[in-house]
Amino acid sequence: MKLRVKLFATLRNGRFDIKDMELPDECKVLDLIKLLKIDQKDAAIIFINGIHGDFDSLLKENDEVSIFPPVGGG
Repeated sequence: MKLRVKLFATLRNGRFDIKDMELPDECKVLDLIKLLKIDQKDAAIIFINGIHGDFDSLLKENDEVSIFPPVGGG
């Protein structure tokens, strides 16, 4: 299946901002995170097509997945 992945903030370092990817059917967000070599603790906020998702969310054809690191600041 084809989908678009958007990485934000520090997750972009050494990776990409936006990338169209092809993955096997029946992939979950956790499979994508592992494929991208992102530590689970670094993928704190996940959106699928603008709706909050989690590591167990099943991905579908043409999904847009946005992954954010933990939010910090002061």
